[in-house]
Amino acid sequence: MAKPPEFCADFTETQVSSRLAYDGSLLKVYRDQVRLHDGALAWREYVKHPGAVMVLAFVDDDTILLERQFRYPKHRHFIEIPAGKLEPGEPALATAQRELVEECGFEAAEWWKITALDPSIGYSNEVIELYGARGLKHVGAKLDAGEHLETFEAKIADALEWIRDGVVTDTKTTFALLWWDKWGRRASR
Repeated sequence: MAKPPEFCADFTETQVSSRLAYDGSLLKVYRDQVRLHDGALAWREYVKHPGAVMVLAFVDDDTILLERQFRYPKHRHFIEIPAGKLEPGEPALATAQRELVEECGFEAAEWWKITALDPSIGYSNEVIELYGARGLKHVGAKLDAGEHLETFEAKIADALEWIRDGVVTDTKTTFALLWWDKWGRRASR
């Protein structure tokens, strides 16, 4: 396995002060003054996020569950894998299990962590953990109030074509499917 190069320079920034600039129910925006590695001062604005999970829920080796839902910030519908944010004190696996039931109506007999993604390193501390789930059993969806979505089965090969064709543009879904296509299939055989 190729190792990443060794780096000599340390560009670590040190917090001098911090203030909460916006306190929302989901996101908290901070404005920090930092000291750069060369001694200069700078400002950093960033979002503190509780973290999230995403799930590749396998109906069989070639078929997964996907969702279609409206995303207000972009004012359109998106095709995505099941996902959701962590509740305070909730372990990531428990979140993945809860979200699969809430959104898709399925419990899974087998769970495993696949990898993690830092989706927005320039302005957020969010981490999204990707889990795999197999042995699905339908138990009925329990959508949150105000949550509306459709769940459907899709062949992984079709979903990959939808990425290529621009039908699927959601970053977490794209990442999960391409990661699985490149490395997951081999590891699961």
